[in-house]
Amino acid sequence: MKKPLLIFIIILAVLSALPFISFVRWVFQEKKPMDIIIVDKTVPTLDRIKHKSFNWVLTSGRFVSKDKKSSYSYRKDYYGFAPTKPLKERGSVKNEYRLSDMIELPEKSDALYIADTYGVFFNDWYSGINKSRKSRKLYGGLNNNDYLLINEMKERNKLVILEYNSFDYPTAQFEAFRTQEKLGISFSGWTGKYFASLDTTTKDFPIWMTAMYRKQHRKPWTFTKPGVVLITEKDIIVLEEGSHLTTALPVILTGPEDSQKFGVPESVTFDKWFDIIDPLTNNVISSFDLNVTPQGDSLLADFGLSASFPAVVQEPVNGNTWYFSGDFATNKVMYWTSRIKGIEKLKGILYSSRPDDPRRFFWVYYKPLITSIFDNYYNSINK
Repeated sequence: MKKPLLIFIIILAVLSALPFISFVRWVFQEKKPMDIIIVDKTVPTLDRIKHKSFNWVLTSGRFVSKDKKSSYSYRKDYYGFAPTKPLKERGSVKNEYRLSDMIELPEKSDALYIADTYGVFFNDWYSGINKSRKSRKLYGGLNNNDYLLINEMKERNKLVILEYNSFDYPTAQFEAFRTQEKLGISFSGWTGKYFASLDTTTKDFPIWMTAMYRKQHRKPWTFTKPGVVLITEKDIIVLEEGSHLTTALPVILTGPEDSQKFGVPESVTFDKWFDIIDPLTNNVISSFDLNVTPQGDSLLADFGLSASFPAVVQEPVNGNTWYFSGDFATNKVMYWTSRIKGIEKLKGILYSSRPDDPRRFFWVYYKPLITSIFDNYYNSINK
């Protein structure tokens, strides 16, 4: 056998063995038993993308249930809406906790992660329907039992994390108000999102926004460039790149101290939905920043808004209650990679160095943030 061919075969064998070796390293990694309640009411498809990446982080970090000593399944181990196979038959079940569970469940559980409460709507659930228009709710919204669970977990100083859209439609105003009060924050009523194109001919563009804009501003929708749209129940603001924004993609900024503490970058772009809150007495770990021009800054000021607002806040006393003001857990990840130790080091393959690569957010921000929060909490309850 020729020497170059032999070298090639050896290199190929080593490269083939690396994933197996990394898997073995993951298997023998120390398990971290924690009972974690996961809530996701927005599951119109079988991929369960609204909480799948959170389970990825748990699996990668070897967090397991105390009873089974096994990793959490993103398919089964959550409360909320659950489609059944085959999806074309539109069957589903609702995995819900009851009022009678509000003592035992928070007592035995260590953490609560509410990934998404928006729910499932007619347009999302039935195929062949125009998804760009608003439709009626089939299931969703933060309810009384959710509030009671949050309250009971917080009273016991357990880890509690809620994400974006816990307070807006379809959650009833009463539930939204008292949940905000319990978390010590105030929701402004404004939500927003980045759009790579504001052109209405773009696939799945939410046409209802244009009707809302025409009604409020008495003029046609003429935006076509990238931009950010901010909305309330009655108002809409459109910030377009060039006139209102120097660059359209919102950025999440983290100070040097918290960046080092949680292992996240000082700056990362974010392209999903977010809401605007007042942190009140909560600690602000990270903030959203819109790169506004003077014209954009003036437009925001007309509505009492600022270009900078909280992205991640932490309760200041015990530090075990968090609110993420963005749709953080919605990330497309290959789930099998959660069992490959050190997979995040494959930077060039998993995501690029481009700031506008949407995959970067999971790997450089969400994964290290969740890992840090849960590792710190796990260590604190197992001293």
